[in-house]
Amino acid sequence: MTETVDRTAKRVAGEPQRLSRSDATAIAVLLVSAFVIVLNETIMSVAIPVLIKDLHVDASTGQWLSTAFILTMAVVIPVSGFLIQRMTTRSLFAIALGSFVAGELLAALAPTFSVLLVARVVQGVGAAVITPLLMTTVMTIVPPARRGAMMGNISIVISVAPAIGPTVSGLILSALPWPFLFWCVLPIAAAGLVIGLRLIPNLGEPRHVPIDWLSIPLSAIGFGGLVYGLNAVGQGASSAGGIDPVAVAVPLVIGAVSLTLFLLRQRTLQRTDTALLDLRAFRSRVFTASVVSGALAFLGLLGSAILLPIYLQQVLGLTALQTGLLVLPGGLVMGLLGPVVGRLYDRFGPRPLLIPGLAIAMVALLLLGTILTATTQAWQVLLCHVALSFGLAAVLPSVFTAGLSAVPQRFTSYGSAIFATVQQVGGAAGTALSVALLAVGAAGWSGGGGTAAAESAGTRLAFLVSAGVFVVAIAIGTLVQRVPDAAPVPAGH
Repeated sequence: MTETVDRTAKRVAGEPQRLSRSDATAIAVLLVSAFVIVLNETIMSVAIPVLIKDLHVDASTGQWLSTAFILTMAVVIPVSGFLIQRMTTRSLFAIALGSFVAGELLAALAPTFSVLLVARVVQGVGAAVITPLLMTTVMTIVPPARRGAMMGNISIVISVAPAIGPTVSGLILSALPWPFLFWCVLPIAAAGLVIGLRLIPNLGEPRHVPIDWLSIPLSAIGFGGLVYGLNAVGQGASSAGGIDPVAVAVPLVIGAVSLTLFLLRQRTLQRTDTALLDLRAFRSRVFTASVVSGALAFLGLLGSAILLPIYLQQVLGLTALQTGLLVLPGGLVMGLLGPVVGRLYDRFGPRPLLIPGLAIAMVALLLLGTILTATTQAWQVLLCHVALSFGLAAVLPSVFTAGLSAVPQRFTSYGSAIFATVQQVGGAAGTALSVALLAVGAAGWSGGGGTAAAESAGTRLAFLVSAGVFVVAIAIGTLVQRVPDAAPVPAGH
């Protein structure tokens, strides 16, 4: 009888459950590992202009440091659910964080752009697995009555790391060469790997299911093509040359066709319980609504993350460090509220948190779409961003916990992979949409006032459209509710 089955029996018998020391340690190590990985990515996004200059490459080439990482994540994440099913917890953790540590070391020592690009791909492999592994571990070993609080802790990773990343990057680059961006992260990641290998237990028993080799390239081309095409929209909209229709349309079409074939094949493989990404989690209406509303919320989060730095630096004239300090309070608000929201979820369920949270975020986006001009005060932007963060703090733990709690436990790893995949695609879509609307709004501005006024107009348009997206998220969020532990589903159904 597996460890998972023993816990289920205890819940049915009504016995109280507490996390053992080994279980708590496993979650803590995974939380720290995920935090370091997200922090590394946000540090890198700010450092790309410096890397372009020091490595003597043009901007379009330098952007591949970000694009390669995102593409790797998009390719590997859909496979992570299968890997969690097939491998032991400790082995998969070792591969994931070991890859990330190796990538960090290679990046710190990289003598050329090409080596650094390879290092980013290696980092992406590890980063793609850690978050689904963390969510699956939480849903496996944490009692239902405490899952909200634990998911609130995960929201700290999602919110605080991106908030402090630009500040940390600005401080390091103001005093040290760019390789120290990786040297500073490497010891923390390496320590997490050593501790995790000693203390993380193996949870449950691996399932020896065959690999469908056709599904892997279909998944890679499908998700990778969509993310690459969306990324090309954002890069083209922000460049002087504009959007290249061919560079956008070709990967999007190829990705859509491949993704359609992938999904059809998974439905066929589900009949024999051998799917690479089992889609039966979507049979739960609560899970589906949670995934969609969460993706729309993530779209707003990533959109604001790209729009505000552009506005603050190009319109208000703030430095990168000042910009990082201004958006820092919002991230800290999300992080501090995460555990509180989780405990409230455990007591009241998702709806009293999700709907008001989405509404507050929508109002904040409306304000940003109204007040931003060339003369707006920085404190006004700060207040709106804090309000947006306050709303999102109530949303993310709620959709994660409600969605994953609504599927049978044997599909939890696939549900975690689906959440992470949809967020990755939604984030790419949010970035592309925001930058494209910024460019369209700025190009169509005829009110005078020069470049700053045009940039402000484009920023307002992007935030107003984001607010409209949140209206849709609110409507879908009404379908999210707390459900009892999902009943098992027989194989092949």
